[in-house]
Amino acid sequence: MFSLLADKLNQAFKNISGRSKLTEDNITTALREVRIALLEADVALPVVKQFIENIRAKAIGEKIISSTTASQTLIKLVNDELVQTLGKATAELNLKTKPPAIILVAGLQGSGKTTTTAKLANFLKTKDQKKVLLVSTDIYRPAAIKQLEVLAEQINVEFFPSNNQQDPIAIANNAIEYAKKQMFDVLIIDTAGRLHVDAKMMQEIKTLNQVANPIETLFVVDSMTGQDAANTAKVFHDALPLTGVILTKTDGDARGGAALSIWHITGKPIKFIGTGEKIDNFEIFHPERIASRILGMGDIVSLVEEVEEKIDKAKAEKFAKKIGAGKKFDFEDFLKQLKQMQNLGGVSGLLGKLPGTGNLPTNIKEKINDKSFIQMRAIIQSMTVKERKFPALIQGSRKRRIAQGSGTQPQDVNKLLRHFEKMQKNMKLFTKKGMLQKAMQQMQGGNLQDLKSRLPF
Repeated sequence: MFSLLADKLNQAFKNISGRSKLTEDNITTALREVRIALLEADVALPVVKQFIENIRAKAIGEKIISSTTASQTLIKLVNDELVQTLGKATAELNLKTKPPAIILVAGLQGSGKTTTTAKLANFLKTKDQKKVLLVSTDIYRPAAIKQLEVLAEQINVEFFPSNNQQDPIAIANNAIEYAKKQMFDVLIIDTAGRLHVDAKMMQEIKTLNQVANPIETLFVVDSMTGQDAANTAKVFHDALPLTGVILTKTDGDARGGAALSIWHITGKPIKFIGTGEKIDNFEIFHPERIASRILGMGDIVSLVEEVEEKIDKAKAEKFAKKIGAGKKFDFEDFLKQLKQMQNLGGVSGLLGKLPGTGNLPTNIKEKINDKSFIQMRAIIQSMTVKERKFPALIQGSRKRRIAQGSGTQPQDVNKLLRHFEKMQKNMKLFTKKGMLQKAMQQMQGGNLQDLKSRLPF
């Protein structure tokens, strides 16, 4: 996420590293590079100007604490300004109204609006335990209604039926009445994707908004469209009383121009971000955490939260007891660990949340990806249950069969077997030193919450 911007900013900091204090000369040079980094990230020009002016005003004459350098001071100033530019503070979804709380979702064609609507429903259901009803008023795009219905079924959320012969306003009214009678907590209305130049479609959504009177009107926009995302959001805000923005496809956005432009241009906060294709790749937008990721300082708080939510504690405890009893770590265990890692967003997802990884050389970061883990899973899944339990059986013809079944080469199987032997040795050492037991204690009794509260972020 925003890797291009992160790399450019880190280069600017390196160029004044070793300086004992900020001066007018070195701050001017550094800010020129910060400015270029922001422009190359497709941040809107007015936002860049304000960003640079604010840092310059704070930087000149800034006192350097004896334990810090000029670059560290500049990093702090840039971090603070990033937080301000990204929206100052986390903007929570407002559901404080007589049920059902109605959320209207608007967006351009191709922005991922319908999928995002389902992600939001899943989030409210799983995180806030809300009873959610979904309805589609998109009578124009072929199979749009069916798409939302299928997604609703996948996440086990009720879907209010509609069809493309009905009027969108009538669909919304009927869904609202049904939601009231069936005592739903939240009703999410997915609207048709439209272009802001389409006067007829814009009038329709205005009418929908007036009829539904939603407590939240959220605009879904593709992060990869850069500053155009902010400009489009402003056009929609001029027509609709937007309460917030959902930024999609941030996992594929190396620049970050949209995230850094929206608040300044629209005055409306980003409330959520889509971080991948899966239904649970959906996060609350925390400006301070995103700023930390951009500057390569990681996001430990989010990582701990994900571990709490997505790691199966019962399975982890069972695994710890098995290894603690002296039983061997086998390929079945390894496969389970790979699946757990995938639940946490894979290697690429974890890297962005670990401090210091933003400063890794580009060639190293490019080599660290999920491809090798996907290959390892394929190889293990091509083994028989007996082979997973007893890896020593994997010789000659078995290796060739496993390679063929996984679409790999025998040398890839050999490489995995060597890697696995090292893991077995490390696991044995890990157990002897009692480190596994300590890790499990952290996962019991709510201690992860205690750990999160002690983090200096």
